[in-house]
Amino acid sequence: MAANFTTPWLDTGDNAWQLTAASLVALQSVPGLVVLYAGIMRSKWAINSAFMAFYGFAAVLITWVLWAYKMGFGIYMLPFVGRPGPVVTMAQELEQSCLPSAGVCQNFPLSTMVYFQFVFAAITIVIMAGAFLGRMNFHAWMIFVPLWITFSYTIGAYSLWGGGFLYQRGVIDYSGGYVIHISSGTAGFVGAHWIGPRLAADREDSRPNNILCVLIGAGILWIGWNGFNGGDPYAASADAGAAVLNTNVATAMSLLCWTICDMIYFKKPSVLGAVQGMITGLVAITPAAGVVAGWGAICIGFASGTIPWLSMNIMGKKVAYFRKIDDTLGIFHTHTVAGFVGGMCVGLFATVEGCASFGISNPGGAIEGNGKQVYLQLYGALFIIAWNIVWTSLIMMFIKYVLRIPLRMSEAELLAGDDAVHGEAAYVLGPCEAHEHLLAGHYIKRSETGPGELGLGGAIIGHDPHAKAELPAKSAGNGVGEEIKHD
Repeated sequence: MAANFTTPWLDTGDNAWQLTAASLVALQSVPGLVVLYAGIMRSKWAINSAFMAFYGFAAVLITWVLWAYKMGFGIYMLPFVGRPGPVVTMAQELEQSCLPSAGVCQNFPLSTMVYFQFVFAAITIVIMAGAFLGRMNFHAWMIFVPLWITFSYTIGAYSLWGGGFLYQRGVIDYSGGYVIHISSGTAGFVGAHWIGPRLAADREDSRPNNILCVLIGAGILWIGWNGFNGGDPYAASADAGAAVLNTNVATAMSLLCWTICDMIYFKKPSVLGAVQGMITGLVAITPAAGVVAGWGAICIGFASGTIPWLSMNIMGKKVAYFRKIDDTLGIFHTHTVAGFVGGMCVGLFATVEGCASFGISNPGGAIEGNGKQVYLQLYGALFIIAWNIVWTSLIMMFIKYVLRIPLRMSEAELLAGDDAVHGEAAYVLGPCEAHEHLLAGHYIKRSETGPGELGLGGAIIGHDPHAKAELPAKSAGNGVGEEIKHD
């Protein structure tokens, strides 16, 4: 009661939902994408891939509270960025949340808003990491994260959400199709260019080491998106419910369309393809979730399950430039292309009722007679793409040429993987304590495994313990007498 008396602006229901939504989005990164990345890569890169996401989540938070939040959502400094500053005092954390450049306030404290916006900034970095997996120097990544948040992410956030020039012009990005997905996909693709490719062997044999982990991560990602899109009205409102339903409708439609495309073209349904279709559906509905009707969500799901599929499986494999750039998980296709598709669909399918419920004055999209919205959506997307191309390149060049930190791991590290980079292995399948001089994982074996033992060299069963163990050059069957492969 005392809290309500001293804070008459506080709506406990809105605050509870906003904190819940923020926690759902946080779970998408940790453990969602941490687990997905660990499972989708070769086992030699499981720890490094998960750790890039884990580190990025932590580094963004400290950057966010010390200066970046106010750049994205604070007082006007330039048309595309706010004035930097910390949010670390108790008085700041307890005061009412307001976006001064946008002229709006929320019925919950600033601390809730800071955390809610942080988890969006963090997942943007974690998504981008998917383009760099399997070869980026971890030391370079440690420096890249705060620099990119400062000079790239905050620009998009302020311009579209914080009251900047794109917000003022009427560009709609309901929950981050532009701020998060187009930016992370573009920056990931550009960064992959500067870093260089993985080892040829890793690109040729990129089978996931644990598809079940991929599905666990994907499931967390999908359900967590209820908070991702449902939290952006900044209230436990009717529009939040519409956004959650539309998110799931579009995602289901996209997954089905992607799976059908796989069956038509590759003759088999693929669970990894279904995950990609799920992701593109989530991405495409994000800029539109609470401003389109249910039938609009179905249309967006159809577009996101087919256009990014063509981009990834046709253009990505047949256009020489796209084959040259090693975007490890295809982030450009699943996030830039899908985010662009969703943004254009906002221009087409936004409704007057949805816009009003969201609290914006836009008169809907082309279906409502407002064809200008399509142009505005294109204008916003091109700005985000251009800004990320320039600033991601500048940051990468600064790290490489000014700080003299290599962007790519050494050849020895690339060969060894996790053991060389972190001194750890994801799956320690051997040796036992009596053979501590042997190394597990993918590192080069220092001595031969004895006859009848399970070790790095394979399983030899039923041999004379005093005879020399021999492995056949080629064998098939149940794994006995053949080299154990971890991928």
